Amino acid sequence: MTRPPKKCPICGKPRVEEHAPFCSTRCRDRDLLKWLEDGYALPGPAADPAPPQDE
Repeated sequence: MTRPPKKCPICGKPRVEEHAPFCSTRCRDRDLLKWLEDGYALPGPAADPAPPQDE
């Protein structure tokens, strides 16, 4: 049984081994930018900000 080729998670084009799991440098960089701009989040309760500590 042959599996269908895996697709780029950003644009859906076929993956390229050099940029796996993406199809190109462009999609790889778009994913990195999304991480850096807090575009991804894990589900769960919001974190409480740490109270300021005066010493």
